[in-house]
Amino acid sequence: MSTQNPPQDPGRDRTPGATPAVAPETTPVLAGDEAHEAAQLAAEKDAGRGLRPGQKSKNFWPSTKRLIREMGPERAYMLGAIGLGVIAVLLAVVGPRILGRATDIVFSGLISRDMPAGADREEIIAALRAQGETTTADMLSGMDFTPGQGIDFPALHQVLLLALGLYVASSLLMWLQGVLLNRVIFRMVYRLRRQVEEKLHRLPLAYFDRTKRGEILSRVTNDIDNIQNTLINTVTGLVNAFLTAVGVIVMMLLLSWQLSIIALASIPVALAITAIVGSRSQKLFQQQWDATGVVNAEVEEAFSGHALVTAFGRRREVGRRFDEKNETMFTASFGAQFVSSLIMPLMMFVGNLSYVLVAVVGGLRIVSGQMTLGDVQAFIQYSRQFTQPLSQLASMATMLQSGVASAERVFEMLDAEEQELEAEVPGAVSRIRQGRVEFSHVRFSYSPDRPLIRDLSLVADPGHTVAIVGPTGAGKTTLVNLVMRFYELDGGSIRIDGVDIRDLTRRQLRERTGMVLQDTWLFEGTIRENIRYGRLDATDEEVLEAARATHVDDFVRHLPEGYDTVLDDEGGSISAGEKQLLTIARAFLAQPSLLILDEATSSVDTRTEVLVQEAMNRLREGRTSFVIAHRLSTIRDADLILVMESGDIVEQGSHDELLAADGAYARLYRSQFEGAAHDPDDDEDPEADAVAAGAGGGGMMPGM
Repeated sequence: MSTQNPPQDPGRDRTPGATPAVAPETTPVLAGDEAHEAAQLAAEKDAGRGLRPGQKSKNFWPSTKRLIREMGPERAYMLGAIGLGVIAVLLAVVGPRILGRATDIVFSGLISRDMPAGADREEIIAALRAQGETTTADMLSGMDFTPGQGIDFPALHQVLLLALGLYVASSLLMWLQGVLLNRVIFRMVYRLRRQVEEKLHRLPLAYFDRTKRGEILSRVTNDIDNIQNTLINTVTGLVNAFLTAVGVIVMMLLLSWQLSIIALASIPVALAITAIVGSRSQKLFQQQWDATGVVNAEVEEAFSGHALVTAFGRRREVGRRFDEKNETMFTASFGAQFVSSLIMPLMMFVGNLSYVLVAVVGGLRIVSGQMTLGDVQAFIQYSRQFTQPLSQLASMATMLQSGVASAERVFEMLDAEEQELEAEVPGAVSRIRQGRVEFSHVRFSYSPDRPLIRDLSLVADPGHTVAIVGPTGAGKTTLVNLVMRFYELDGGSIRIDGVDIRDLTRRQLRERTGMVLQDTWLFEGTIRENIRYGRLDATDEEVLEAARATHVDDFVRHLPEGYDTVLDDEGGSISAGEKQLLTIARAFLAQPSLLILDEATSSVDTRTEVLVQEAMNRLREGRTSFVIAHRLSTIRDADLILVMESGDIVEQGSHDELLAADGAYARLYRSQFEGAAHDPDDDEDPEADAVAAGAGGGGMMPGM
C-alpha cells in the first residue's frame, strides 16, 4: 500500500475552512515556496468567498431578469400595482395642464378688466395693430378673453377644485400602489430567504470546508437585506418614474412639439452620464459587498477564537488584519457612494439647462401669440417633471447596481453544486438490524489529482468497537465522514448489514447513526431541550434515564434550575467536560445502531475523562462503534484497532497484538507514555490506569 502524503482531512484532522493542500514529502520546501503556497492558499480562499476585486457584476442583465422572475408568484399583485400606477400618473400629469388653464383665467381677467365692456375682441386686436403695437396684438390673439369682464372667479374655483381632486386621487392611488409593491417585494424576499435556508441543507460538506462561515452569513443576511432595501427603494420609484416620463412626453407633445424637442434633447446627455457613472459605481459596489463578506468572516473568526487570541497575545495582529480589511471596505464603500452620488447633481445641471432654454423659447412663443401663458407654464412644469424621473431613474440605476451585485452573490450560492441525488431502494432500511459495517475497495479524494484513500477494505462486526488511530491527515475523520455520507465515494462501496448506504436516503442513514464530536455543539435552550435534541419525541423520563446513564445527572442536580437551566449557544455556564457529557447523553437518547466517536475525550481533564469514558462505554454497549482517538489509553479495550497512514490501513489488530508487532502503533503508544512515572499496563487499578494515561496523553503525537 502506498504511503504518499495525502491532502489534509477536512474534518477534525485539520483547521476548519482550510483548503486541502500538502506538498509531497519528497519535495524540499524553501522559504520562497512557503510564501508562494501561502499566496496561492489565500487566493483559493478568496475564490471560495466569491471575491472579484475591481470586477463588475458578470451577468448584470441576466441577474436582473432572474430577480424579476423571483416575483412571479406575486404576478397578480404586480399587475394590479402597475395598473394603479398608470391611473395615478395619468391623473398627475393632467394636473399641470389644468393649472395652466387657471393661470390663463387669471391672466386674461387682469388684461380684460381695463378694456371697455361690450367691446369686440377682434376690434381691440385690430386697433392695437393699427396703433403699431403688433407684439401686444399678437399676444392677445392667442388668448381667450372677454373685454371688461375681469377674473372669472366661479370658473377659477371649478378649475382649482378639479386640480385638487386629481392630485388627491393620484396620491391615494400611489399609496395603494406602494402597498401592493411592498407586498410583492417582501413576499419575494421571504421566498428567497427560504430558498437559501433549504439550499444550505442540500450543500455538501465540501462547500462549508472551502467557504468561511462569516462569508456564508454575509450572503444569507447582509446581501439579502441589501436586495430587500434596494427593491423597496427602487421598484416603486422605477415604475412611477417610467410611467411619469411617458405621460409627460405625451402631454408635452400635445402642447408644443417645438418645445418638446428642446426638452427631449437632454435624454442622450442623461443616458451618457448614467452609463459612465453607473459602470464605475457598479464595480465599486461589487467590491463593497465582497469586502463586507471578508470583514464579517474576519470578525467571526476573531470573536469565535477570542480566548486563544488573548492567550497568545495576538490582539494586535488581529486588530491590524481587521484594520486592513476594514480600510478596504471603507475605500470601496466610500468610492461607491461618492461616484453614485454624482448622478443627481449632474442630472440636475442638465435639467436646469433644459429649463432655461424652454423658458426663453416659451416666452417668445407667448409674445408671438403661438402659446398662452398657461400653456407655457404647464410645459415648464412638465419639463421639470420630465427631468425629475430621469434623475430618479439614473440615481436608482446605481442603487440597483448594488442590489444586483448582492443578488449575484446569493444566486451563486443557490446555484452551487448540491449533494448527489438520493436513490432510496424500497425495503432496504428494514434489512438493517445488527449493524455490520463493511468497507469494500473504497476510493476517495478531495481533489482528483491528490488521492487520499486508494483501496480500503475492512469489516466491523455487529456490537464491536473499531478504533482508528494515526497521525494528523491520515484520513481517520474522512473514514467516518464517508460512513455518514458527508462525502460521496469515488469508488467501492460501504454496506451496513449488506445494504449499500447509497440505497438509503441520508436521513434514513443518519437517523440510525449517533455521533459525538470533539467540538461540542449546544444551542440556546435548557439542558433538557439540549438532551432531547437526540430524539424529539422522547419523554421526560427517557431524558432523565439518558442523563443518569451518562453521568449528566450528577452535575445537573447541583444546578439551581436543574434540567431547566438555560444554556447559551456556547454552553458557557458549564465546563467543557460537562458539555461533552451532554452530547453523549444526547447520542444515548437517540438509541442509534451505529455509533461514531470522534476524539470525544481530547478536550477534557483527566478526572472528567474517566466519567466520559464510562458514559461512552455504556453508549457503545450492543452497538457497532467507530472511535477516533489520539489518547490511546481510551481505546485499549477496542475489539479492533486500525492504524492509518496516508489514507491506508497499515496495521490492524487488538491492543496487545499491535504492541507485540512493534510497528507503527507501538511507536505511537511509546511516544505518548514516554516519560510517564510508570507503565499503565502494570497498574491493577483501572482508575489509576486512566489517570496515568491521561497525564501522558495530554501531549499530542508526532505530526499532530
